[in-house]
Amino acid sequence: MKKNLFEMGADLGEGWQANNKTKETKSEKSEIKAPQAHRLYLAKEKRRGKVVTIIKPFALDKQTSQALLKAIKKRLGCGGTFKEDNLELQGDIANRVRQYLQDQGYRFR
Repeated sequence: MKKNLFEMGADLGEGWQANNKTKETKSEKSEIKAPQAHRLYLAKEKRRGKVVTIIKPFALDKQTSQALLKAIKKRLGCGGTFKEDNLELQGDIANRVRQYLQDQGYRFR
């Protein structure tokens, strides 16, 4: 049988491979810290005319971060999300969230 002249893709040969399917995530790179070991800081951004309070950097596993987010949202009555190592909360609630996290044992810069 003749070799197909119109093969799709590159012939990488021996010793070469494409590893575009495996990516390292940031959660694998970072270590999990205790609340007292965190050095958090607050930032405020305006997005679409609304204020968003951002607290970062957290070094928590997924379960702990989701539990913390749920407790903060319930306690402060706001919406929020965890993106990478940032906690984003809706509204200008920096003082209230700082006080709550300090009560939980987290430290700020």
